[in-house]
Parts: sequence; structure tokens; C-alpha cells
Amino acid sequence: MPTHGKTVVYPGQALYDVDEAGVVLRLSRRYLYEEIRSGRLRSVKAGRARRVPASAIAEYVALLEREAQAA
Repeated sequence: MPTHGKTVVYPGQALYDVDEAGVVLRLSRRYLYEEIRSGRLRSVKAGRARRVPASAIAEYVALLEREAQAA
């Protein structure tokens, strides 16, 4: 939900659209769609809309942390 150019993210929100997930992760929409296509970021379809579960965001951050430790 855009508000004066900023996306409002509600604590406890279960599903995020890709733009909201991008705000949370501070990553671009294009990059997130690439990560979704590659299977690194889990998402679900709700009708025609693509949504990212909050749990998938936490899993993705954990994946990035594991990769950073391995490097």
C-alpha cells in the first residue's frame, strides 16, 4: 500500500507482494523475480498475483547468511 512514495509494511503481515518484499529486503523488484524464478526465494500465487510469504523472507535471509559464512 503506497503512502507518499513509501510502502507501509505491517508487523505480522503473512503475505507480501513483490514490491513490499523488495522494501523489506532492500532489493529490486527485478532481482526478486530472478530469485523467485531460480527457486531461491519461495513465493505463492493468489489468483493472478504473486505473493511472498513472511516465512519465505526469513528463509531467504537465512540462506544469504549461510552463503556469506561459507565464502
